[in-house]
Parts: sequence; structure tokens; C-alpha cells
Amino acid sequence: MYYKGIALCICPILNYCCHCGEKVVFRVPEGDNLPRYLCEACGAIHYLNPRLIVGTLPEWEDRILLCKRAIEPRRGFWTLPAGFMENGETAEQAALRETLEEANARVELSGLFTLLSVPHVDQVHLFYRAQLLDLDFSAGPESLEVALFKEADIPWKDLAFRTVSTTLQHYLKDRSSGNFVFRTGELKVHG
Repeated sequence: MYYKGIALCICPILNYCCHCGEKVVFRVPEGDNLPRYLCEACGAIHYLNPRLIVGTLPEWEDRILLCKRAIEPRRGFWTLPAGFMENGETAEQAALRETLEEANARVELSGLFTLLSVPHVDQVHLFYRAQLLDLDFSAGPESLEVALFKEADIPWKDLAFRTVSTTLQHYLKDRSSGNFVFRTGELKVHG
């Protein structure tokens, strides 16, 4: 990809240019204010940007679908179906794909519900409210178990991630008031 005649590469931490293969240096490029991996041979700037985690909060009547993780991190803990957004897909497509992959569940999205920045791990988590289209769901390859939970039965101490517990807390508060609103926030490192 090129911008103003300069090769742009979006790569993980690296030692070599993903454009020409030469060694890179880590410094602030001209006209920028943050250090980046730069290739002095071809001029490529390598950007390391936050990763998007996208998922759903699947609803069925008064219950919420949760997945017990079969993979690290947090294997054996409960989560909403979610995962890394892939290149070439929209956030909505990522949410639907992750829900199908993790819970074999088909859902209809009803709007973006939470956008939570997690800067200490370079991630942004997006969760959509979603309605299950049927009860034909099961554990996918990244889940040990999938189940519907009423509010009183949510395994709060066994939730995998703070973004999940935060999203569920907002959801339950909004559900009790009957007024769902879009929520944003930042999760800081526990001190």
C-alpha cells in the first residue's frame, strides 16, 4: 500500500521491512510525533496499531448466551462470543462470524452497544447487542461449553475479561431501565 509515494506496511513488531526485506530502525519519522519502524532503504513506514476485538451479546428472552473458553488466555472462563476482526471484513461481519465460530449461533445484530478501549494491551473491544434467531447453538472449536444464563445465574467470578463484565453490567442496567444506550469507556490496568 502506498501513501503519497511512500510504501506503508501494517505489520507486527519486526526487524525487517515487509516491503523490501531490509533492516528497519525505530524512530520518529519526519512529520510524525510517535516512533515507528522505518525502512531507510525504501522509505516504508511500519505502523503498529491497536487490534479490534469484536463480538456480540446474544439475547434470548431474558437470558444471555455465554461461551466457556477452550483456548488461552483465560481457558475455562466464560465470555461473550468475540474475537479478532479480520482484514477485509466489517465490524458487523466480524461479530456475526465470531458468534458463529464460537457458539455455532446465528444472530441478528441490533446495534453497537459498547466500545471499550484497552490501551495497556493495544486493543479496542466492540460488542453488539444481538438476538438469537433460534436455540440451535453449540460449542465451537474455541469453546468448551455454551449456555444461556439468566441474570441471577451469570458466573461473575468466572468471567474471562473485564470488557465482558463491563458490557454485561451496562446491559443489565439498561435492560432494567428499558433504555439501551451506546456506551464507551476505557479500561485501565488494575492498580
